[in-house]
Amino acid sequence: MRKIIFMALAVFALAACTTPGGKKGSASKGGKAGAGAGDGTDLAPLPPGAEVTEAGIKTGSGFEADLDIKPVAFDYDSAQLSADALDTLKANAAVMKGKKGAEFLVAGHCDERGTVAYNLALGQKRAKEVRDYYMRLGVDGRRIATISYGKEMPSCSDSTEDCWSKNRRAVTGVRVKSTASK
Repeated sequence: MRKIIFMALAVFALAACTTPGGKKGSASKGGKAGAGAGDGTDLAPLPPGAEVTEAGIKTGSGFEADLDIKPVAFDYDSAQLSADALDTLKANAAVMKGKKGAEFLVAGHCDERGTVAYNLALGQKRAKEVRDYYMRLGVDGRRIATISYGKEMPSCSDSTEDCWSKNRRAVTGVRVKSTASK
């Protein structure tokens, strides 16, 4: 029963944070991807209708970590990408562009503080910021989905600032597309 309630909350948070109609939905100000984005001249605009729906990448199963695609960290109560995160995402995007037969899932995570609903929404905002930045860097948005795990999948379980900072992250998983589905 708890799993069903959690999944319902995740779907609700996903629906609440998704931008309808594929519009730019960056939480950053000025249309830039976050701190350190410069003047944006190195970024491609988001294509119209680029939002991935749940039907586009049907399940979160089969996505695995890739050692060449690094997670990014977030500050407390923030979905804004730091200068370090932007550098990491640029390197990740280069790897992702080289994986022509793959789909990607960006998972947003939070620390243990806050309510389940709040952290699901914040995790989704984090995942969406990462996805939007990948798209601006030229990764095909039809190959990237997002999900929020909120505080439900911590990488560290201590109640310390050091541990909490490790849990505030977005992780990009990779799945090779099945040729049978085409």
